[in-house]
Amino acid sequence: MLLKIDGITAHYAGVQALDEINLVQKQGEIVALLGANGAGKTTLLNLISGIVRPTDGKIIYRGEDIVSLSPEKIVDMGIIQVPEGRHLFGPLTVKENLELGAYRRRKNNKRTVSNDFEYILHLFPILKKRLDQKAETLSGGEQQMLAIGRGLMGKPVFLLLDEPSLGLAPLLVQEIFYIIEKLKKRGATVLLVEQNARAALKISDRAYVLENGRIRLQGDAFQLLDNPEVKKAYLGKSR
Repeated sequence: MLLKIDGITAHYAGVQALDEINLVQKQGEIVALLGANGAGKTTLLNLISGIVRPTDGKIIYRGEDIVSLSPEKIVDMGIIQVPEGRHLFGPLTVKENLELGAYRRRKNNKRTVSNDFEYILHLFPILKKRLDQKAETLSGGEQQMLAIGRGLMGKPVFLLLDEPSLGLAPLLVQEIFYIIEKLKKRGATVLLVEQNARAALKISDRAYVLENGRIRLQGDAFQLLDNPEVKKAYLGKSR
């Protein structure tokens, strides 16, 4: 078991954001985390990343409770979050943004980092054409690719993706999800927060549905695609 979330409760601005959340994830899985805005999805990712602290509960990663660790230490353990909104360094170039993704690996073998850089450019060939272009001048889809690429430069063991398709045109959404599938084939473990429930469930192994800070449904992703409640609430049809 790579990750086990055990009874996590959290408050945000005095309001309970999560209530007794239990979640597990195995190495090599894509797990989707679905729910409406305000359901607590991003809060859960931020808890795993150490950005916020829980009121109660444990987050066990590779057998160790990480709730008291700093975000920097958690990154060093291989947990990388690609946040909603991308949060790129706009005035810096594409190349510089990617290099910053490997900042905490700067003492590692330079050849390994260089090989990862080339892999990112293979995964996102458009970025190779934009290496000297400022990130703030890229299109929305290119910025999302850069954000994911920067995250991958950190050599994640466990990748947290927060709304990777948000605001993108349908063709770009397909491309982003195709890339996530390719990452899985290379053995990546991904916890995917996504409003596009249909696309997320199609590429995921399992899924959890959050509602008002609680897990409302969970199970095999393909089974949830046929679940009447999921269809009605997130897929736009009841049958």
